Amino acid sequence: MSGSRENRTPEQRAERQARTSAARVYAVQALFQMEAAGQSADTVLREFRQWRIGREDEDSDMVSVEADESLFGRILDDAVNWQSRIDQATDRALVAKWPIDRIDPVLRALFRAGGAELVASKTPPRVVITEYVRIAEAFFPEGREPKFVNAVLDHMAREARPDAF
Repeated sequence: MSGSRENRTPEQRAERQARTSAARVYAVQALFQMEAAGQSADTVLREFRQWRIGREDEDSDMVSVEADESLFGRILDDAVNWQSRIDQATDRALVAKWPIDRIDPVLRALFRAGGAELVASKTPPRVVITEYVRIAEAFFPEGREPKFVNAVLDHMAREARPDAF
């Protein structure tokens, strides 16, 4: 998609938003898979690009469009490269008795993907938080997890980029 943001039609903006949202969902799934299967980022990145991105997923209507593969790759790379810093920031946002290694692995993947964007991208923190809360709502439609994700990412954002608030 070429042209500046101002020159895009509403349909082009909606398509762009759908592609960035899909990239974030894929990043969370990839980070979860890396941890659960003990796979490297390169292996998971290749698998997702070859077999998953842009394919219809019967289990989720969120990921039925092409993803922004560049954003997907950046989130994955940044989450791996900054994992220690992201995990430490997550730990500071959590109650002392609940370090990151004791929380649900899907939430851990969400915090790492969202943390990667907060630490390494220029995306406004409120946009990052909103996007990952929406993803949490898709993964946990009946639970309290989306509010938990909102609180933790808000804390991390205020620490990583206080000038944005």
